[in-house]
Amino acid sequence: MSGAIALEGLDLAALLCSRVCHDLISPVGAIMNGLEVMEEGKDEETNKFAMDLIKKSARTASAKLQFCRIAFGAAGSAGAQIDTGDAEKVTRGLMEDEKTKVAWNLPRVLLAKNRVKLLLNMMLLAAQAIPRGGQLTVDPVGAGDTVGFKVTATGTNAKVPQSIPPLLAGGSAEHPIDAHAIQPFYTSLLAKNCGLNVGMVAEGDAVVVTAR
Repeated sequence: MSGAIALEGLDLAALLCSRVCHDLISPVGAIMNGLEVMEEGKDEETNKFAMDLIKKSARTASAKLQFCRIAFGAAGSAGAQIDTGDAEKVTRGLMEDEKTKVAWNLPRVLLAKNRVKLLLNMMLLAAQAIPRGGQLTVDPVGAGDTVGFKVTATGTNAKVPQSIPPLLAGGSAEHPIDAHAIQPFYTSLLAKNCGLNVGMVAEGDAVVVTAR
């Protein structure tokens, strides 16, 4: 799009780091709160509540780290490939719970790392469309090394966040990229690297994120 944003490498790295830190602050802070409660040692019931909070928050932090390692990290040397089975595992670990389910219809294959990183970032975008939970369905678009992806989000009041489609189109110099906007913008960079176009649209009662 006209006036698309071009970020310097250092700015891109800094904004992605800010995004990851933002995601981890909540569960790590909850772990610290649980430890403080246990230090006070009021009673057995309170200590049990604090330990449950620590365990739950530690699992959340671990799931986010494992997901971010592939979605945002180097994930191997230049030209490396990633197993889509590993991508499925970290996606389920982060996104599946009592409210949200994942239907993964991709075959288990090795794909170029940036193509897998693109898929994981598309999952993050689709999850934002169903804040109350629902189902995320992943399907291939095409096949082989040039495969694209379709992620369908269905749930109560599924909606396309207004800020995301312009960022997937490359952003605009009129609206500077910050830590909140960097993830969809980064998704557009990954799609471009893979020779794909990525978009997010409403289709009936669902929201669909497609890279083709």
